[in-house]
Amino acid sequence: MIPINGDALKMTRQDLPSLSAAVAAGVPSGLIGGACIWIYEAVVWAQAQHLLPLAGIPSNAIGLIFGKAVQAALGPFAMILGTGVHFTFAALWGVGFALIWPTMRRRRVEATLAALAWAVIAWVVMHAAISLVSSSHPNYLDPNIVIGGLMSHIIFTVPMALEVKRRMAG
Repeated sequence: MIPINGDALKMTRQDLPSLSAAVAAGVPSGLIGGACIWIYEAVVWAQAQHLLPLAGIPSNAIGLIFGKAVQAALGPFAMILGTGVHFTFAALWGVGFALIWPTMRRRRVEATLAALAWAVIAWVVMHAAISLVSSSHPNYLDPNIVIGGLMSHIIFTVPMALEVKRRMAG
């Protein structure tokens, strides 16, 4: 067991990466995680559970944020816009993790464990935000939705965190 004293909990300047270092590590890591979550959705949500068609994955973000009517009205542009929204948020979550990673590393928290907590935080924040801006979302109180959402975010955050760890190893 690692003894924790007041000094171990203090954050120093060395704990804080520069914003450019966090962006350099976080953006590509978030994009990797964003691709992984789409692979999960394709395999599990589209193919195994038939929750949405495979072609519906890129435009899903638009339907969640703006509603199904806007998603349908945008046609193929919803796929382009949805892809942009999805990967922008994935990159931002990657940068956020890169900002906290040095503190976690200093405290000897394994990246995978930190990623599991980050997955829960990301799921709660994203779905709370979606609930605030739109009424066109799944029932977030349904245990199947909760478990599926948490699983997808774990599939997102674990490879993202491991890539942040690799990129910030120096």
